[in-house]
Amino acid sequence: MKIGIGSDTHDNISKIKEMVEILNREKVGLFLHAGDFIAPFSLLPLEELKCEWFGVFGNNDGEQEGLLNKSGGRIKSPPYFLELSSKRIALMHELKEVNSQIVIYGHTHNPKINREGDKIFINPGEVCGWLTGRSSLAILDLDDLKSEIIYF
Repeated sequence: MKIGIGSDTHDNISKIKEMVEILNREKVGLFLHAGDFIAPFSLLPLEELKCEWFGVFGNNDGEQEGLLNKSGGRIKSPPYFLELSSKRIALMHELKEVNSQIVIYGHTHNPKINREGDKIFINPGEVCGWLTGRSSLAILDLDDLKSEIIYF
């Protein structure tokens, strides 16, 4: 299964829509958001995803109750742990030490994929493009643990 990974959308609706198009085209089976959605209205484009999605709150997500309601409870407090294809995944906004094979985080707005021993750390960068001038997301294939950053 392919997992789409995004972070730091920061209310940039046009880039969120573009991200959704890419994720649907790539036929991801799940989308994970590593925080900083910002306002509940920014979740509207995610309704067009052709897969399930979950996310975590980031440090700029002030309207948490509205985000929680609009997401139907899909946005969790970090770190959020999932078990998929016999792999433990930790989803968070700010990187913290956790016991997981796959660690997904955001916050820095800089895309990075790093392997340390049997662990994979993935920061998809920023969807919004506000800080770096480049929008990015990541795709992880759970079958072979190959991952890539996609710029758009």
